[in-house]
Amino acid sequence: MNQSPSTAPRMGKPSRAGKEGPWFNAVAAIALALVWNMTTASPPCSVKTGTASTRSMASVFAPTLPNKTPAPSPAPPGMVWIPGGEFSMGSDDSGESLCSLAGVTRDAQPIHRVYVDGFWMDATELTNAQFRKFVQATSYVTVAEQKPTKEEFPTAPPENLIAGSTVFTPTKQPVPLDNYFQWWGYVHGADWRHPTGPKSDLKGREKYPVVQIAYEDAVAYANWAGKRLPTEAEWEFAARGGKAGQLYAWGNEFKPGGKFQANTYQGKFPVEGGDTGEDGFKGLAPVAQYRPNAYGLYDVAGNVWEWCSDWYRVDTYARLKLAGGVARNPQGPDSSYDPAEPNEKKRVHRGGSFLCTDQYCTRYMVGTRGKGEVRTASNHVGFRCVMTAPAWREKQNRNK
Repeated sequence: MNQSPSTAPRMGKPSRAGKEGPWFNAVAAIALALVWNMTTASPPCSVKTGTASTRSMASVFAPTLPNKTPAPSPAPPGMVWIPGGEFSMGSDDSGESLCSLAGVTRDAQPIHRVYVDGFWMDATELTNAQFRKFVQATSYVTVAEQKPTKEEFPTAPPENLIAGSTVFTPTKQPVPLDNYFQWWGYVHGADWRHPTGPKSDLKGREKYPVVQIAYEDAVAYANWAGKRLPTEAEWEFAARGGKAGQLYAWGNEFKPGGKFQANTYQGKFPVEGGDTGEDGFKGLAPVAQYRPNAYGLYDVAGNVWEWCSDWYRVDTYARLKLAGGVARNPQGPDSSYDPAEPNEKKRVHRGGSFLCTDQYCTRYMVGTRGKGEVRTASNHVGFRCVMTAPAWREKQNRNK
């Protein structure tokens, strides 16, 4: 399950006040700011990760056929070459058996064939240090730093029009995992410089992924850097590392040899101090703390969710499959549609985060999908960029 709250606007929707009394009171402030990042509510997962999968890939995943063209030289700083090629995209029902949760892979089906051209991709998620350079050069102000306006939220009282964003807030004691409002909150003053609120900062966190980034913030950085966000197809091809149909970016076993391969959540979720840090980190980790995949990409599972350029539709894969043949460089649908939130404009998230737990979340699986409302940020969503070979050559020529 994807536990990102970023499927609703920063301040919520007035139409959801319902029986909660005056719009945006202390309780509604949280409820309206958050919407669960999934299509249906489900009970928690009880299976433990770390055991090898017994899935049979032959019937559902055809071999990946990477292009043989050598990587252009020189490489852009901090980026690795993804050769592109043809592959089977998506996730099958074997992923659901990890948690016995119907619907976990529903929006990532059916598996279909896709071709993508080669491209450069950031080896890591974008860091705070990198994003700071952009802000210093452009004076850019992120969505979370912007004070909500009366035009955006005409029924909100003035005292509630305060900049902020969504933050994971652990509970004091164990709670049933059927109400995500218990561990997500809208925090005034939370932004990329203060990822968990005004009392937090980035001291010593230069190499941590930048978070509290809305979709337009990621696009703004990419444009400034001469790059762009990856399509969902590019992201999955890159994350699979040339392999066909594996559950994870590193294989079919969550902890090969008993070793963690990604920053996820161990322990009792979502209790305060519940993350035991068995993988080496309690909460967010600096980038590149685990082995890269076969293409040299770090953290394509766990740590932070990553924005993709595609609009999210629950039926995207069904439409591609129905079209037949091999989809070439798919750019995603023309509009967003999530039946759980039909009025929200959402883009695709990929990769899972440090909050993915075997009790509730399995979307660190490489073929699964997430989604986020475009104007909403949180403290477990970031991004990385891509660049085509022609774009890199053009940038080199401009700099001569």
